[in-house]
Amino acid sequence: MPAELTTIVLDCADPAALAAFYAKALGLEVTYEDDDTVQLGLLGFQRVAGYRGPSWPDDAKHAHLDLRVDDLTAAVAEFEALGATKPDFQPGGADWVVLQDPEGHLFCLVPA
Repeated sequence: MPAELTTIVLDCADPAALAAFYAKALGLEVTYEDDDTVQLGLLGFQRVAGYRGPSWPDDAKHAHLDLRVDDLTAAVAEFEALGATKPDFQPGGADWVVLQDPEGHLFCLVPA
């Protein structure tokens, strides 16, 4: 029985701040917001008391986002200007770049 994917939710300490990062980075708009949850269409952010972001590299990471970009070097600079950080460990070589959002969630920038 097929199911419909409605939301990918990232746990975090500050949903409004993290949603603002992704809204700017991905050009998305807030579609729902309350004190503990913010949604940008299919991407949601949920407050979790005592949240600690994942470390990297770490075999215990659970998921990450892959984002396709036209200019990898320019995109890395733009994401860093928004508050992302680039960890030292980069397993993709020149094929992709691993970044962490302001709360530590991993995502990869992949050239188009």
